[in-house]
Amino acid sequence: MNWLLIFLGFSLLIILHEAGHFFVAKATGMRVERFFLFFGPTIWSIKRGETEYGVKAIPLGGYVKITGMSSEEEVPPEVEDRAYYRQPVWKRIAVIAAGPGVNIALAFAIFTFVYFANAQQVTQSVGEVRDGSPAAKVLEPGDEILAVDGRAYPGLEREARLERFAEQVGSHECAGKQVDGCVAATPATLRIRREGQLRTITVVPEYDAANQRALIGFAYGTEPADIGLGASVDRAWDTVWLVTTKTASIFSRIFESEQRKEISGIVGVSDVANQTIDIGVYPSLMLLALVSLSLGLINLLPILPLDGGHIFWALVEKLRGRPASLQVMERATAVGFVLVVILMFIGLTNDIGRLNGEGFDVR
Repeated sequence: MNWLLIFLGFSLLIILHEAGHFFVAKATGMRVERFFLFFGPTIWSIKRGETEYGVKAIPLGGYVKITGMSSEEEVPPEVEDRAYYRQPVWKRIAVIAAGPGVNIALAFAIFTFVYFANAQQVTQSVGEVRDGSPAAKVLEPGDEILAVDGRAYPGLEREARLERFAEQVGSHECAGKQVDGCVAATPATLRIRREGQLRTITVVPEYDAANQRALIGFAYGTEPADIGLGASVDRAWDTVWLVTTKTASIFSRIFESEQRKEISGIVGVSDVANQTIDIGVYPSLMLLALVSLSLGLINLLPILPLDGGHIFWALVEKLRGRPASLQVMERATAVGFVLVVILMFIGLTNDIGRLNGEGFDVR
């Protein structure tokens, strides 16, 4: 049942993405010939008006075929004025940007709904302790962290205070570089409350290569919070911005091995989704929003055949006053196709590595 829901979720994101292209193309007067889910041989189709709708056999994406996407395409004279390449640049950009735009807008709407309907705020209590971490030796779920190294930061809001606690733990210097990072030279002192009793404990943080700082190895718990629609919108915007900047950071530093490890493919996303569905509805919705947002952002990369590539070359045409030659476009498409295949290969390789190693543990 979980895999069926995952399949339907991915299919929904594809349909909505292509629907963005479809409706804006129609609204700007272009002729849409086909609207298909997936690729390959046709399983089912039906024609309504001038557009054929259908489903194909290979479940990898979907497409909307607009008349005259290439200047070399033969177009019937009676619809030539509605061909894509005959439209002003702003119309073409609007049509292409509508697909990723729908995915990003959907993610924002889901984030807002989840934050409004199931808002959670971080507590100062330990929620989960990672097995094998320094925290596993000294902390228990429910312990309330009161101070780190004698610093309680009483004048700060809770989230700011917890951020300072993390910074204080991360400030412990490393004794020396090792293959997998470094080890903290000095222990951190934690003041905690456990079952009403105050205690002082010491723990030696361990360097975490992914976060590039020393960590103890626990996560704070959460509790329900009542927030209004305005605060939910703000949180949703913060989440979209965080994911956007993180995505940009990964792709701008993709030649660094640690950044490449952050890329996941369809196998990894599906495995995480399978686990998330078992946890609950709201985590599943959050994952759906993250996948939708990632789909929108990745499609905006300025390489063909992605949507961002079409936008990029439309802008080049606007600046030059004429379109790029067919030869240039063919070469750009070939290079872009290779880059997309490389990204897919990196994602698949990372997925296989995780599945054979620690796996995708979302709990």
